[in-house]
Amino acid sequence: MTTPDIAARRALGACAALMVGALTLTACGGNANANSGDSKGGQDNATKTSTAKIAISAKDGSTGASINTTGVQVSGGKLTVVKMTVAGSGQAVDGTLSADGSTWKPKEQLERGTKYEISATAKDSRGLTAAANSIFTTVNSANSYIGTYTPDNGTTVGVGMPVSFSFDKVISDKKAVQSHITVTSSSGQQVVGHWFGSQRLDFRPQEYWKAGSKVTMKIDLDGVEGANGVYGVQKKTVTFTVGRSQVSTVDANTQTMTVVRDGRTLKSVPVSTGSPEHTTYNGQMVISEKFTQTRMNSQTVGLGGEYDIPDVPHAMRLTTSGTFIHGNYWYNKGNPPFGREGTSHGCVGLADVQGAQGDTTAKWFYDESLIGDVVIVKNSPDKTVQPDNGLNGWNLSWSEWTAGSAV
Repeated sequence: MTTPDIAARRALGACAALMVGALTLTACGGNANANSGDSKGGQDNATKTSTAKIAISAKDGSTGASINTTGVQVSGGKLTVVKMTVAGSGQAVDGTLSADGSTWKPKEQLERGTKYEISATAKDSRGLTAAANSIFTTVNSANSYIGTYTPDNGTTVGVGMPVSFSFDKVISDKKAVQSHITVTSSSGQQVVGHWFGSQRLDFRPQEYWKAGSKVTMKIDLDGVEGANGVYGVQKKTVTFTVGRSQVSTVDANTQTMTVVRDGRTLKSVPVSTGSPEHTTYNGQMVISEKFTQTRMNSQTVGLGGEYDIPDVPHAMRLTTSGTFIHGNYWYNKGNPPFGREGTSHGCVGLADVQGAQGDTTAKWFYDESLIGDVVIVKNSPDKTVQPDNGLNGWNLSWSEWTAGSAV
């Protein structure tokens, strides 16, 4: 799962192809675009003026320049030197010159709300020099938005994994934003977006992803106005792979979980779901995080001081509100609850040992699970989990899901 800080940086980390706007240049006296040589002999000045025309995408004096598409392009010549610095500090910004000398772009994404300076020179086929300069400021944080997304590029996930965006600003023009994010699958499944409120947008097909399919997410939000005066800054392509199909069903009546992979039952194991006082949600839930060990404190889920366990083993998150499927080593060894009764505070517990070592039921299930695998709970006296409580939009019918699309 992408954390906000890291995912925001990752989401901002890809440079796009240059989209350049011409920078008006004058050719007078001794300015940077003056010709080389002189006009002696009565030759026309035009014959001594370089035919190289440099265009810097961020115009001089602009205050909302793109952090993705800023760069330099030349026609009628080749770039010879391009220097980009952070204005004021003089810190150099590394860049890449194309093999044919026609374009230059920064190697890394630019920072938001930062002032930069670019100076560029080029020569035409006669060796005559042209130059251009621009001082500009990139779009600032207050006037831009980013979407932290999951899953990450290059990952392999379970069949239930949706594509989920969480935006750092309220999005009022949902149609504009959604129409600039496309999600496609090699399986050919139709993929539709659904808004949960004004800052979260998820995508999924009608049924679980087909095992082994490749999913491509194209983010083209750079310059897209998501709210009044607030523009996107992301432009990149993300791909991930759907692994084998694994769907596990927990029956709260029998306190067992049946693990089915690619249509075949791997194993049925005893579990302990929520107690009568703290029942477990019903419904389809998706594993969104995995921790070999993690701390669980009842105060973080509004249950006062009922428990504080610093090393819960083999924990896998099912809801944002705190439902996990995890190992339990603190159970009554003389009267194990697994397969017999629900004793948890709403989680699904599996037999385990302290330290997350040993050949235990919990370790087996942890090792066999991927982020994006589905865990279904049925026959619990609790309600069905809310679709936005975790990555659990599968609890909406297809008609309900598509009704939440803005396009």
